[in-house]
Amino acid sequence: MARSWATFGVDLHLEPTGPRLRRGLTDALREAVRGGRLPSGARLPSSRSLAADLGIARNTVAEAYADLVAEGWLTARQGSGTRVAEGRQVPPPGVRPHRPERPRPAYDLRPGTPDLGSFPRAEWLRAARRALTAAPSDALGYGDPRGRTELRTALAGYLARTRGVRADPGHLVICGGFAHGLKLLTTVLRARGTRTIAVESYGLDEHRLLLTAAGLATTPLPVDGQGADPGPLKDAGAVLLTPAHQFPIGVPLRHDRRAAVVDWARHTGGLVLEDDYDG
Repeated sequence: MARSWATFGVDLHLEPTGPRLRRGLTDALREAVRGGRLPSGARLPSSRSLAADLGIARNTVAEAYADLVAEGWLTARQGSGTRVAEGRQVPPPGVRPHRPERPRPAYDLRPGTPDLGSFPRAEWLRAARRALTAAPSDALGYGDPRGRTELRTALAGYLARTRGVRADPGHLVICGGFAHGLKLLTTVLRARGTRTIAVESYGLDEHRLLLTAAGLATTPLPVDGQGADPGPLKDAGAVLLTPAHQFPIGVPLRHDRRAAVVDWARHTGGLVLEDDYDG
């Protein structure tokens, strides 16, 4: 037997055992269904495909499928292929059966959740096609861990135009979201000797938990109609802010408080981390 992997929407690993190949295959498929490796409704490979992957005769697979259909483990319909029958899984002892997910509400009013139905799918697809067509071959491999040079160069230009920040592309790091960037920055902060970071009293728990898990203590900053109050910043080594629109209240950080944060950073050498979540 050359290989025991079959791929047709799922990776099907089978180990037919015993002196009779057909019975061994039937038992292996039945056990895969019973144990839950093949869930209800899963489509199985065609008899030709599975036979080729297992290195056995196609009739052997077809007969094994027919046996399991007769036993009620599988279903076979013209044009739909062979699938696992509903309700045949037996959960192992001590494992709770899977509960179906609750239906989603018609309107999701949680803060921070955009209208995903408005995502520009067609435009995104066209842009991705253009980028993939023009990309050099090395773009498909492992590249610079900071991100593609082209992307960092484009972002440096964007920062100069929209923020008035002159940034060297070599000093930019592309992250998979703010939480990823914050996790990287915790290593930088610890290396700088930082032990305490100030955070807004109203903010994302996930960010505070991430900082705490990295061994950093958090000091809360009061938040009011003028944004975060920088008063308690004195002993902190860094501060995490959402100055454009405080999350979740939504107020911008007032200009005099922004100036106070900048003065604090200049005098203490502290770092200001901005979560520009809607920028």
